[in-house]
Amino acid sequence: MRKALVLGGTRFFGVHLVEALLEEGFEVTIGTRGEMVDPFSTRVNRIILDRLNLVDYKDQLEAEEWDIVFDQICYSSQEALDAIEVFKNNTKKYVFTSSKSVYDEGDAEVGYVEEDFIPTVHTIIQGPKEDFTYHEGKRQAEAVFFQKAPFPVVAVRFPIVIGLNDYTQRLHFHIEKIANQEEIHLVNPDASIDFISEEEAGQFLTWIGLSDFTGPINATSNGKVKLREMMTTIEEKAKTSAIITSTPNESNVSPFNLSETWLISNERARKLGYPFKDLNAYLPLLIGDTLERMKGR
Repeated sequence: MRKALVLGGTRFFGVHLVEALLEEGFEVTIGTRGEMVDPFSTRVNRIILDRLNLVDYKDQLEAEEWDIVFDQICYSSQEALDAIEVFKNNTKKYVFTSSKSVYDEGDAEVGYVEEDFIPTVHTIIQGPKEDFTYHEGKRQAEAVFFQKAPFPVVAVRFPIVIGLNDYTQRLHFHIEKIANQEEIHLVNPDASIDFISEEEAGQFLTWIGLSDFTGPINATSNGKVKLREMMTTIEEKAKTSAIITSTPNESNVSPFNLSETWLISNERARKLGYPFKDLNAYLPLLIGDTLERMKGR
């Protein structure tokens, strides 16, 4: 039986990744700090570990062999270097969850392509995640994996992931504010943004892990939405009006705030055969489902 290790698979799209791997017949092991209760009962193995403690990390994992390691929780060059040390002799493939944030904010309507950030030439600065912004931490991790890893690597560059189980509550923020008639600060309501759903993110990670592909790859749902259009959809579902303000305060700033359109292209993944869902088909349904869940609290 094929074996997969998922570092960070207890919540949000990590749950969908584990479910997809189980459906593919993998023996799945989840590596976490043991602070979250997962929904898998006896269907998975579990290893309690601290990836920031290299000695513990190696003791827990280096004796095993894995067909694929999925790393959801790597945020710096040091964490990537430690992962290479741990898995250099015992995995056939490494799938790293990266981010659209490796690209600078703002781009034309077409969106960034993978060649707009080339990790093989990015200068490595060794350090923990506290030394970097989120954006640079992900760039550093990619640079380390693609310049130093002895195993094949995929870096999946996701935009913001949305879904009912999003613990960051970023889409929920807008829905709740509009439903409660509270202000939302937007810098540019006409800026366009892209997303991927939690279900699709987990399924894509499994799909690309099972493919022969290596290298960086963007994964985003088909389509885009203007922030203003998203507000309008929420208004329609909530049957109330949004209060948009240009004046920020400590409680009204949108977590989706963009000064200009910021998109990525999924053309590479589509050409490989992945059938992405249509954002503008599922976003209204997700907004409606979120409202219903909020009412049921």
